[in-house]
Amino acid sequence: MAMKLDHEDLNRLLEKISASDIQEFSLEGEDFKLEIKRNLFDQNQLTKNLVSNNLFERQTIANQKPKNDNVTLVNEPEEPQVAPPGRSDLTEITSPMVGTFYRAAAPGEDPFVEVGNNVKVGQTICILEAMKLMNEIESEFNAEIVEILVDNGTPVEFGQVLMRVKQS
Repeated sequence: MAMKLDHEDLNRLLEKISASDIQEFSLEGEDFKLEIKRNLFDQNQLTKNLVSNNLFERQTIANQKPKNDNVTLVNEPEEPQVAPPGRSDLTEITSPMVGTFYRAAAPGEDPFVEVGNNVKVGQTICILEAMKLMNEIESEFNAEIVEILVDNGTPVEFGQVLMRVKQS
């Protein structure tokens, strides 16, 4: 069966694919080949969301300042915390990038660390996968793993708390 695609058919097909979550698509005819490969993760959208959230927070903070000029606002709000507040004696290890969190080097292998493990500076504690690149995240200090806050295979955001450790 010969297949003809005119401009309108092609546009409809592209619209359907872009509205779906299909990542790879290929179609071959007698005299054409159409291949579409895309990365669904939109870095710009995330950046826009982060920027708009920060602007919104600043606007809210600005509106909360007292009207009386003689009063100064002492407690400047800090960055919002994603994870529930931890104990003050613990150090938070946060994600240096957007990606997928993995506790082990490969499925079925032992996790790099478990709660209660002691880690040394430079020891790999997890992997963050971003755009098919596996980035080993190393401990910046000698510490004991107290909490692991992210499940294996979970997408994480920049700055998200991954683990809490007690420095030794």
